[in-house]
Amino acid sequence: MMLHPYPLNLSHSLHPFSTFPPQHQAQPLFSTIKSQPPNKACFQPYIRAFFKCHCSSSSASLDTEFAKLVSFFQELGIGFEETQVFLLNNPELSLVSVDSLHARVLSLQSLGLDRVTMYQLVTKRPTVLTDKEIVPLLSFLRNELEGQLEQAQIERLLSLEPKFLVDFPQKVKLLVERGVPADKIVHVLNKVHLQKALCGKSMDEIDRFITFLEPFGSISLILRLPTILKFDLDKQLIPRIKVLVELSNGDKFGVAKVLLRYPAILNYTVKHVEGHVQFLRSFANLDDKQIFRIMSIFPAVVTISRERKLRPRIQFLMECGTSCENMQKVISLFLNYGFSCEDIIAMSKKQPQILQYNHTSLETKMNYLIEDMDRDIKELLVFPAFLGYKLDDRIKPRYEIRKSTKGGQMSLNKLLTVSSEMFTDKRKKASALASES
Repeated sequence: MMLHPYPLNLSHSLHPFSTFPPQHQAQPLFSTIKSQPPNKACFQPYIRAFFKCHCSSSSASLDTEFAKLVSFFQELGIGFEETQVFLLNNPELSLVSVDSLHARVLSLQSLGLDRVTMYQLVTKRPTVLTDKEIVPLLSFLRNELEGQLEQAQIERLLSLEPKFLVDFPQKVKLLVERGVPADKIVHVLNKVHLQKALCGKSMDEIDRFITFLEPFGSISLILRLPTILKFDLDKQLIPRIKVLVELSNGDKFGVAKVLLRYPAILNYTVKHVEGHVQFLRSFANLDDKQIFRIMSIFPAVVTISRERKLRPRIQFLMECGTSCENMQKVISLFLNYGFSCEDIIAMSKKQPQILQYNHTSLETKMNYLIEDMDRDIKELLVFPAFLGYKLDDRIKPRYEIRKSTKGGQMSLNKLLTVSSEMFTDKRKKASALASES
């Protein structure tokens, strides 16, 4: 009973498990089962039990067949003593020829599985060596996906019950048909929980899932956050997006921008997001329109601890008299210059006043930094305090002096933080050296 049309020369494919590193040596598969020290006499009953369907065979041939099975499993890393227990617990393996088992192993190895992964897969789900249902799946993984699915994902996939695997190729093709680029499909598959995302869902459920997402970026959103596919449509995804739609007063286009800017917002439960919304309503005295505007600019606001971080920051801004509108413009400015939400949080930790600065003044300084000083805007991540200095009174004069003496190449920190007296002394020394040369 051949299961796969592969040549059966395994001499270069399978190696005794003794060549494995010590940390990968096979451990007893059923440590709770006690067995007698192995000897030929104690194996005779097992041999006859395994091959009872071949009752017409001689005792010698039975021993030979059993010896082949033992040798086969030893090549996979399953020890001699464990094999008897392994075959007792999986009697269907004794009904398949060793040649067929070898052929299936070759088919699995063609997917790039190494010996450790093979050992783990076979010991977790022995029927992977015999199930006929997975033959089309193995062909799909090898030929259509070109063997690019990661080993860990293949192991997880093949460890599932065959009933979850039958339609897997069709489900992957459905994703491509609905818009996932063919050259991106493996990336998506390697990032998701395959059972929750595809194997545990019907074709209709997957199709309905993508259809629901169409107004919110659909395929672009899936590519940004592949793990979104694991969500239950009715219990998780629809309620979480509904909160944002209601907050935006039905602006689905605006919600799509929020999701594409920060798709990880969908990882947070309805209760979590509503808790932040209610906090901003009550403590910051903001209405829903203002709250959604903040989320549009800084969607990661839902990730910030309300009591430990959000409350003191809002309190600080309120005490400084910073308007919500100005803060939104400041955050938007940073985002437009290529900073991420995480970058803004990091800068605000180093320079807490950064969100209260006038957005027009900030933009002027940032333009000067890039265009006149020819510096990388990302230097602000290291020294955000640059934006707190006055452009005409400190930044420009010091930069022009430094440029005339040493070309202006100095860290922003050193350029601006040294005292005026020290900076003047350094300028005089630099000028003197320049005159001497």
